Amino acid sequence: MSLDHYITLGRSGLRVSPFCLGAMTFGEDLGWGSSVEESERIIDRYVELGGNFIDTANFYTKSHSEKILGDHIGRHPARRDRMVLATKFSGNLYPGDPNAGGSSRKAIIAACEGSLRRLQTDYIDLYWLHNWDLHTPIDETMAALHDLVRAGKVRYIGVSDTPAWKIAQANVMAHFRGWSEFVGLQIEYSLLERTVEQELVPMALELGLGITPWSPLKSGVLSGKYTRSNAVEQKADRVFVQWALNDKAYAVVDELTSIAQSLGSSPARVALAWVQGQPGVTSTIIGARRLTQLEDNVKALELVLSAEQRAKLSELTQPVFGFPQSMQPMFASIHNGGTRVNGVQAPASNFVMEPGDKPY
Repeated sequence: MSLDHYITLGRSGLRVSPFCLGAMTFGEDLGWGSSVEESERIIDRYVELGGNFIDTANFYTKSHSEKILGDHIGRHPARRDRMVLATKFSGNLYPGDPNAGGSSRKAIIAACEGSLRRLQTDYIDLYWLHNWDLHTPIDETMAALHDLVRAGKVRYIGVSDTPAWKIAQANVMAHFRGWSEFVGLQIEYSLLERTVEQELVPMALELGLGITPWSPLKSGVLSGKYTRSNAVEQKADRVFVQWALNDKAYAVVDELTSIAQSLGSSPARVALAWVQGQPGVTSTIIGARRLTQLEDNVKALELVLSAEQRAKLSELTQPVFGFPQSMQPMFASIHNGGTRVNGVQAPASNFVMEPGDKPY
C-alpha cells in the first residue's frame, strides 16, 4: 500500500489517502513546531508521494497552521482542487468572548468564515466538530452544519472527541431530518489507547463512520525513542510523555522493536501499521515536525504484519472494558442454547430446561 491507494471515508464517496497529514505542528507560534519553510517542504513531499488528505484546526498554532496551508495550497486553485482539506471548529481564539468557541450556530458560522479566509479557499472538504460542546443542543449544531453544506462552504462533516451516544444521537437525528450526517470519526487510537474499542469503534462500524486516528504513536512514546535502557538520558525530553512511560509502555516498545528488527523496519512504522489495520480505520493522522519524520512514517504503509505479530501486540495491550461489555462473554451461553452462531459457541446456561421439564 502507498499514499495513492485511496480509500473512501466512511459511508461517503470522498477518496482519501490511508495516511492523513496532520498540520498541528505547522508554525512555531507556541515555541515548538515546524517553520513555515519546513512545513511547506513536508506538504510538498506528502503530495509528491501521492497524499491528498491534510488535517488542521482553526486554533492550531494560534491559527497560523491554517494560514500556512492557505498560502501554500489554498491560493493556488490547481493545488487546492487536488487536495482534501480538513479543518475543525470548537476552539476559541478570543479570550473574553464566550461565543467565539463551542458548537452554537453563531460560533460555527463565524469559525467557518475565519477558516475559509485563512485557508484562502471558498470551501472546506471536511469540517470537523473538534470536541463536544455540552452547552449547545446537538440539533442546533447539526442544523448549522447542514446549512454550511447546502451553501457550498463545506462538502462533508465529521466529529472528533465526542461520546459515542452523542454522535449516534446526532447522526440518527440528521438522517431522519434529511440533514448532512457525520461521515468521519477522529479519535485518539494507538496500542496504548484502546479504550475507544468499547463504544466509539463499534459505533463507527455500525453507523458507517470512517475512523481517522490521532496520536497513533501516543505522543512519540511508541516511536522507539524511549526505551528502558535509555530512560535516564531521555529524562530531559520526557516532560510531555512521562505520564505515559511505564512498564506497560516499555513492554509494548520492546515488542515493537523486536518485530521491527525481524522486518527490517522501525518501531514507529510497526505501531502505525497496527493502527491502520484495525477494523474501521480509514486514514491515520501522522504528524511531522521534520521532513525526515514524514519520510520514515510513510514507509509504514509498505509493512504487512502477520496475524501472529498483530495478535502479540493486541494481547499486550488488550483493554479492560466496563459494563455492559464486561458481561458480553457470557451472552453466547444465554442466547445460543449451546449451539454455534457465527462461529461462536459456548455451553448453554444453567437456566435452560432439562429433558422432561415443562415450560410454565
